[in-house]
Amino acid sequence: MIQQTALLDRQPQPMGSDMPLPVPAPEHARRIEELGRIILAYSEVTDKLQRSHEQLTQTVQSLREEISEKNRQLERKTRLAALGEMAASMAHEIRNPLGGINLYASLLAKDVSDRPASLEVVRKISGGVKRLEALVSQVLQFAREISLNVAPMDLSQTVAQSIDFAADAIVRRQIHLDVEGPPKLMVNADALLIGQVILNLLLNAAEAMETGGTLTVRFGAPVEPPARQFFISVSDTGPGISPQAMDRLFDPFFTTKATGTGLGLPIVQRIIEAHDGTIIAANQSGGGARFEIRV
Repeated sequence: MIQQTALLDRQPQPMGSDMPLPVPAPEHARRIEELGRIILAYSEVTDKLQRSHEQLTQTVQSLREEISEKNRQLERKTRLAALGEMAASMAHEIRNPLGGINLYASLLAKDVSDRPASLEVVRKISGGVKRLEALVSQVLQFAREISLNVAPMDLSQTVAQSIDFAADAIVRRQIHLDVEGPPKLMVNADALLIGQVILNLLLNAAEAMETGGTLTVRFGAPVEPPARQFFISVSDTGPGISPQAMDRLFDPFFTTKATGTGLGLPIVQRIIEAHDGTIIAANQSGGGARFEIRV
């Protein structure tokens, strides 16, 4: 009876039965662990793909903005090139008659040297001619192709020389000068043109301020892109730049000065761009304007 019961217990399962065979507990735990690792790996891959997608989106957006800016700069350079050619042609045509007027004015001054009132009129004519000649010279400087003489230069020395050239305007307005930079900073640039840029910005800042303002000059090694060699900033405590003028600061012949030609800043920008640099104008939170050059 016992033997028959044992035989019945060992009988095979009927054919076609869907009942799964029981899985031992250790094997079941191992499969769960493998499934967990697969899910974890999938999650990590998904996170990496998401981060890569975000980085790629940011890169594409940055490239689009860069391309848009480059296109804008190219359009501006093309427009300025055409304007420069026209201005150069006109300047040459104006310069020749000015030479004749100046010559006749000098002869007339000799003839009326004994008549103070007439002599004063002749001097005004000569003064107007000289002003026009200066304007023509600036137009030609703006129009001509800028040829750089790049060589090792000490930026600290160039800044000091430019400050010396602007000293008269600074002292006359009783402006406090604050200069901060290394005692020596060797860079590769055109020392003469960079000095011209700094001098122009110093004089503009001095003219923008009332008596007793503060003119601040900062320069040094690059602190952030796109500067590669150096940065220079010139700040003042004047009234700042109006919103209407901000968008036109570097347009040729645009000026807010009663006696300005409107070519100083456009020439400055051309010099900096010839060095593959940038110039940025902004208003300071505490008042006044700030120009920063990055080369």
